[in-house]
Amino acid sequence: MSPRSTLYWCAVAAALFGFIFFYQRHTHHPPVGPGKMLPKLKPEAVTSVLVRPSGPVQLQIRADRTNDTWQLTQPQSYPAQSAKVQKLLRFLAQLSPAPYIPGNELRNNPNADEEYGFAAPQATLVIQQESYAPRLRVGALTSPGDQVFVQVEGDLGAYVVDSELLKYLPSSANDWRDTMLIDLASLAFDRVAVTNNAKGDASGGGLPTSSSTFVLQHEPTNRVWRMVWPLDARANHPRIAEALQEVQQLRIRRFVSDDPQTELEPLGLAPPELELGFASRTNTLALLQFGRSPTNDLTKVYARRVGQTGVFTVDKAFLLAWCAFLNDFRDPHLLSSTAQIDTIELVRGQEHSSLERQSDGAWRLTPGDLPADPFSTKALLSGLTNLEIIRFVNDVVNAADLPEYGLTAPISRFILKSNCPGNGGVSTNMPITELSFGVGTNQLDGVFAKRSDESFVYAISTNDFARLPTAMWQLRDRTLCHFTLEEVAGVTLKQGAKTCQLVHKGPLSWAFAPGSQGIINDAAIEETIRGVVQTSALAWVARGQPSLAAYGFSENDYHLTLELKNGASFDLEFGGEAPSGDSYAAVTLEGQPWVLEFAWILYRDVSSYLPLTPHR
Repeated sequence: MSPRSTLYWCAVAAALFGFIFFYQRHTHHPPVGPGKMLPKLKPEAVTSVLVRPSGPVQLQIRADRTNDTWQLTQPQSYPAQSAKVQKLLRFLAQLSPAPYIPGNELRNNPNADEEYGFAAPQATLVIQQESYAPRLRVGALTSPGDQVFVQVEGDLGAYVVDSELLKYLPSSANDWRDTMLIDLASLAFDRVAVTNNAKGDASGGGLPTSSSTFVLQHEPTNRVWRMVWPLDARANHPRIAEALQEVQQLRIRRFVSDDPQTELEPLGLAPPELELGFASRTNTLALLQFGRSPTNDLTKVYARRVGQTGVFTVDKAFLLAWCAFLNDFRDPHLLSSTAQIDTIELVRGQEHSSLERQSDGAWRLTPGDLPADPFSTKALLSGLTNLEIIRFVNDVVNAADLPEYGLTAPISRFILKSNCPGNGGVSTNMPITELSFGVGTNQLDGVFAKRSDESFVYAISTNDFARLPTAMWQLRDRTLCHFTLEEVAGVTLKQGAKTCQLVHKGPLSWAFAPGSQGIINDAAIEETIRGVVQTSALAWVARGQPSLAAYGFSENDYHLTLELKNGASFDLEFGGEAPSGDSYAAVTLEGQPWVLEFAWILYRDVSSYLPLTPHR
């Protein structure tokens, strides 16, 4: 080998040696630390966490666990957000493995504390878990910023952990303070006192203008709310439940001040614009006060909880349900939908009729012991329980005032009763209430209404009142024919002097009886008669012979009689046209005519497909 080649290879070897030496010395990764950074940490066993944030004015923050609930004890006593404390502990417990800088490297670096941020740590943590009490110093971020140096007391080295740790560290006590204003679910209250003095202002700040003071009481028997002051009145249960749910969702958005000397008047808290008191009978459990909006955020209002020194802000939107007048919290319906109604008596003039629920759930009408139509009955019950109050007319009414509202001699009275078990298991009708309706001397719109168990006079709409029956017989079962097409033996058609008879010979088979003639369309006749057999009255309109003329019945009426194989018959007489466009018809029941509304489309088929064409 020549000297030149020897020199060349020596240079290559020296270069490789230098590269290996410097790479291994200066570019290697720190070794992995000894397992978990806090190997003994068990979040569920920790009883205390203390955090000292950086900065000369920052007070240390301490949270203590009692019965699985975290409570701030420093710098002030306040409920803590347990979830945030637990998230920090779980994050620390899961830090494994972590890059690690050995203690000898820190000792050999005279500026290690400054370089790694331990001379002025971002935070210091002290965790108490029985006899295990690790202390941590959180130093500076690494140059990329995605990791942070952490040192555990007793360990001369340093860990390099995910900088996400900083997200879980509170910078002030407010970061860990519980933001729930009140937990109504765990508050055993049955009374709410509302004082609303909101005046509003031109800028739109604060709560809506309103002025009302009232007390609501939760009734344990029927689990609904009732207003007990200043009126003893039925309350708007859905509105109250919704408003309470809004309070449950209130969260503190910003802690404004903990100074007990804070001036409350500029914040609208002395006196408060809205005050909600929660009590168990006479024992006040919590008192919340709400004031004006901050000038830079009209969506919030200042608030405080009496008995605590803190002032904070909450979302105004969750309080708007309470910013209403007293009548807005009264039941908007004349009758509560929770009442179990078993008997409805209707008194109109000299007529007295009733609708009674039977033991099998069916309803019957008296007088006459007639079956009630289930759909009409359901409509009446729905109509009564949904009678909406359009105006609270008078809250203090005496007997002398009743003539003004037409309630001395009401146009209608509905007496509602409920079956209650009596002695020996026999059910007795117990009155629920009596609803009276009248038209007053100066009535502009609506119908006046009054309950017998209240002193108030209300107004309901004339349309709602018009939907109520004027007599209970209007709720009679609307079924007209209690037989099938197969039981029909023949049909007789009459109009004036004209008569035509058809014989039902079988399915889709019809023939003229002797003396009758014309053209027969078996399918059309069969389907028309089937429709008559299966139809029901659209509504019962009137009854009795004297009422027929008023509904267009005359001697020239069109009669349809179905003869049955058992010798019985069913007679249907057609009259004039109803305002609805349907036809009036009459059937004989209990020996007298009953006028009903008959579907116009079926009357059209009768007119078109049966041989004798009626003349209207």
